[in-house]
Amino acid sequence: MVLCIAIAAIAWGAQIIEVAAFGEPYIEALVIAILLGVMLRSLWHPADRWAPGIQFSSKMLLEIAVVLLGTQVSVRTVAEIGPAMLWGIALIVAISIGASYAISRSVGLSKRVAMLLACGNSICGNSAIVAVAPVIGAKASEVGAAIAFTAVLGVVMVLGLPALKPIFSMTVSQYGMLAGMTVYAVPQVMAATLPIGALANQIGTIVKLVRVLMLAPVVLVLSLLSHRFVEPLEGATGVAPQVAPIVPSLQRLVPWFIVGFLVMGGLRTLGVIPVSWLASIKSLTVALTIVSMAALGLTVDVREVSRAGIRVSVAVTLSLLLLIAMTLGFILLFVGRVPPVAA
Repeated sequence: MVLCIAIAAIAWGAQIIEVAAFGEPYIEALVIAILLGVMLRSLWHPADRWAPGIQFSSKMLLEIAVVLLGTQVSVRTVAEIGPAMLWGIALIVAISIGASYAISRSVGLSKRVAMLLACGNSICGNSAIVAVAPVIGAKASEVGAAIAFTAVLGVVMVLGLPALKPIFSMTVSQYGMLAGMTVYAVPQVMAATLPIGALANQIGTIVKLVRVLMLAPVVLVLSLLSHRFVEPLEGATGVAPQVAPIVPSLQRLVPWFIVGFLVMGGLRTLGVIPVSWLASIKSLTVALTIVSMAALGLTVDVREVSRAGIRVSVAVTLSLLLLIAMTLGFILLFVGRVPPVAA
């Protein structure tokens, strides 16, 4: 954890220097922390004794930050998204799953790997992959192949997505929706939106939570179709054994930090959390996120991309580009017609 905090401190110091020199941070501390972590990980492989602190910082600290972020969101913000937006999110996720599965199958991937990639790309990255795997009887090697490239691509999304805002002249709220619909994990949405502004962060998180909550019905449907993902063993002459569906626990379908986020949002709306506390809570949230981004960078080995295989890489990349294109189309065509969250 000291290592992660040290990287975060260097990143924060670099941002302070940017502000002093240019008047504003052109590269946020969040981004700098990720880049420093990835660079260090490429040059040095941390021994096992470093793993617990890095894992705690990249996972638990970031989940705590997500919970604290709930204090910055009110029910009014959610209500202003509107039912049309919610239906749009659900429709994009459904289309994305089908299209991603078709793309993965077209490049020669198995049914199970194709569905793992489709759910991971369309819902919530590694969390969706882990939740869906036992339902369709995926092997550990298949899960590993699906996770390897999405881990690297998730970081690439955090770093590159902000560049799309000026290119497409998006408002802050429109960018928030784009991030919420395309970035893999809830914490990564925070990293991709905080540099743009608090409103983008709020909208992005809410949109992302709607995507995550779709994991439950998707898993239910897949459990009913699990027999379709049983494939004959290589060299087998008989009928392949059926894989009994294994429904993940409620905790895996609805992670604790999502519940915590919603509870904090409710407390904020009810006025239980004093307004005078919000600035301090926000500062703590940002600090925890920067430390977590440093840890996230330390977990990314760019060499894993080659190990994942060219077909997996192509499938994930094309699926993500399709999701971005669909989301941009929805935003540019319809978002202006529903009650706007902000200009």
